[in-house]
Order: sequence, then structure tokens, then C-alpha cells
Amino acid sequence: MFHARDVTARGVRIRLVEAGEGPAIVLVHGFLGRHADWSSVMGPLAAEGYRVVAPDLPGFGDSEKPDPERYAYGYRAFAESIADVVAALGLGRVGVCGHAMGAGVALTLASSSPALVKGLVLSCPAIHGDEGWLGRLAAVPGLGGLVWRQMLGAAALRRYLLATKYAGSPRVDDERLRATAEALWEPAARHAAHATLAATADRRALIAMLPRVKTDAVVVWGQEDARPLAEHGRRLARALGARLETVPGGRAVPQDAPDALADIAARFFADAPAPTSKRGRASASSP
Repeated sequence: MFHARDVTARGVRIRLVEAGEGPAIVLVHGFLGRHADWSSVMGPLAAEGYRVVAPDLPGFGDSEKPDPERYAYGYRAFAESIADVVAALGLGRVGVCGHAMGAGVALTLASSSPALVKGLVLSCPAIHGDEGWLGRLAAVPGLGGLVWRQMLGAAALRRYLLATKYAGSPRVDDERLRATAEALWEPAARHAAHATLAATADRRALIAMLPRVKTDAVVVWGQEDARPLAEHGRRLARALGARLETVPGGRAVPQDAPDALADIAARFFADAPAPTSKRGRASASSP
């Protein structure tokens, strides 16, 4: 049974859904995502004996969408908000599973608060590469804000999502595409989306932070998202000394292969070491 509630983090109301009992796993969605992206992952993880928490990041889903003047959208602000959620729920050390942009949030949290994070499952992490022409446009002063806040139509947004969030996915969730487009008709949601994309478009600081991440990790990628898997998935796994796992489907791993992702996460967090262990750097491998 899933339970929804609101908590306050960094002065912002955050909606979250949780299920199960046991060691905690926090699920962090990607850009233009929400907790529902994890709906098919939460049940299997809860059945494995975990307490699973899936928040909507500030600006997305059913969470508050503060003005960018009040909330500094980006990896660090999101990581701080997740840390506040963990504290508010009294979760202690948690496993963190981040998808796409959410993987960058998870890595930032592991770098800034290593004692808080038991391990990292990084699903199609958006660390290397970029978010396409709309992503690059978002960072252009003036023009990016004009397009994202006032001119972006449903057809252009659909093409963007198919080229990024759903790249390589054999089954495109038309209902979720429609819901994403409808959510962005709200001005506050558009402002938050633009501010987030503009803040995360340049990932050089995130990449430079990777050597400071000492938390054990596994990188998960969809087999049909072949070129990014080869170029970016293996590159990140090597940088983190992490294992690389491939699953059926494309980039939308939580929707394409929820059972496989849940199985990887359940096994990985069950074996995650104590915080005093020292993880050596190892070569990435794929099953």
C-alpha cells in the first residue's frame, strides 16, 4: 500500500509517496519526472523488505513550485532538499536510487553528505552528454527563458521527451507524455523546468566532483539506448569504480524494466558495506 504525505524541506513543501518497512531507499526522479515514474519499482522493493520513499523534487509533480528567486534549482539545492526529507522522516542512512538527472542529485548528495548515503543505484545517469537542443537552448540568457516559459508547444515537448527521457524505449507511455505536457501549462511549472534545465545544462562541476564520491555504486542502463550506454554509461562506471548492469529497454529504465531495476537495487543495497569500509577503484563490468 502506498501512502502519500507532504513534508517541508528547505522551506518548500514536498509531496512524497512511501511504501513498505525496513531499511530505507529513496528514489529520485529525473527532469520533468515525478514520483509516479517509480510506481512499478516501489512495490517489488517494498516486497523485498525495504521502506521505499519517492519524493517529487521541488518544482515537479505535486510538490511546491517556488519562484527561482526563492529556490535555487539545481543539483545542490535538490540534494539538500533530499537530505531534509531524510531527516524529516527519520530515515537514517539510506540507499539512493537516482534516474537521469536524479542520478546527478544522488551523486551530489553522496559527495556532500557521505555519512547519509549507504549506496547509489544510478539509472541512466545524465552526467555526460547533454539534453539535446532544448536543453542547450535553456541555458541561453533571455532566449532560453522566453522559449521555455512562453513558446514551447506540446509537439516540440513530445519530440524532446522522445529524444531524451524515452530514448530507445520500446514502449512509449503516451498517457505520461500527455500528462507531462499538461503539467507544463502551469506557469510556475514552466519556470521551475526552465530554471532546472538552465542550472543543470553545464555538468562540468558535477563531473569534477566524481572523484570525491566514495560511496559504492552500480550504474544501470537500458540495452536499447546503445550509444549512450557505450559512451556515457561505461565512462561513468569507470570513474566511480562501479559495476555496470544492463537491462532490457531504453533510457526510461524505471518504466521499461522496473522488475529488473528493483532486483538490482534490492541485491545491491542488501550487500552495501558499512560506512567505515574503503572502496577501491575497480573496472566496470557488464553481465
